[in-house]
Amino acid sequence: MSVDALDARILDLFAAEPRVGVLEASRRLGVARGTVQARLDRLQRDGVVRGWGPDVDTGAIGYPVTAFATLQIEQGSGHTVVAAALAAIPEVLEVHTITGAEDLWCRIVARSNADLQRVIDQVVIVRGIQRASTVIALAEQIPHRVLPLLHAATSRTSTTQ
Repeated sequence: MSVDALDARILDLFAAEPRVGVLEASRRLGVARGTVQARLDRLQRDGVVRGWGPDVDTGAIGYPVTAFATLQIEQGSGHTVVAAALAAIPEVLEVHTITGAEDLWCRIVARSNADLQRVIDQVVIVRGIQRASTVIALAEQIPHRVLPLLHAATSRTSTTQ
């Protein structure tokens, strides 16, 4: 799936102003309303855009502590079984299978450092987890982002055509 400069402009606008609407977006971008709608539909269908929901700040809803945990699982436990159990813990925001000495990487949030201990206790009792190592994030330097990558990808695409 290729993403072009117009796709990037559309995504930029909707990232900056998620409630802009298709008609207003078409006016601002100088393209037909149908073009914007068709592009958005294609980007969503192809999995480029995964959702339109609000971007929630976990600190603002009472979970200011962020931690990262690496988990070692028992051989034969299976990543998907352990991940499914971790998905039942609301404070576990992400789980990724990783390479290296550990097997899974998790992003976890908590209400306080003491609450983080409660969450870690829930994580380590999951059947199949042998060991966990956790670090607490002190400050977010660069928030999760993809638009710079989108721009880099579209500029490479336009220069190679």
